[in-house]
Amino acid sequence: MYRLNAGGDARMLVLIATVGNVLGSLITYAMGRQGNEAVHRRWLRISEEQTARAESWFSKFGRPALLLAWLPVVGDPLCLAAGLLRCPVVSFLILVSIGKLVRYGVLAAGFMMKS
Repeated sequence: MYRLNAGGDARMLVLIATVGNVLGSLITYAMGRQGNEAVHRRWLRISEEQTARAESWFSKFGRPALLLAWLPVVGDPLCLAAGLLRCPVVSFLILVSIGKLVRYGVLAAGFMMKS
């Protein structure tokens, strides 16, 4: 059983959630790298304002901004901006994976402490 409240292995759950979420971010990255603005707006529903904000963050803070790819609202545009700005895929995967792993680890730890 893969549920914390049913005695599931927290490490496995964190790993599964992280891998799944990173794969989703990788798709967004690839769309940024390969797509065009019409595709970005139609499929991802990311506004020009969100994309501009993400590009600004990315330009200001560089690749480490990808550690925040787990954040709501700004996470997908950051991944898209990384693709648009041709961030190396290895750097992208490492930083996004670290951010998402920490996110799910904190959530699991908090849930386990609460139970």
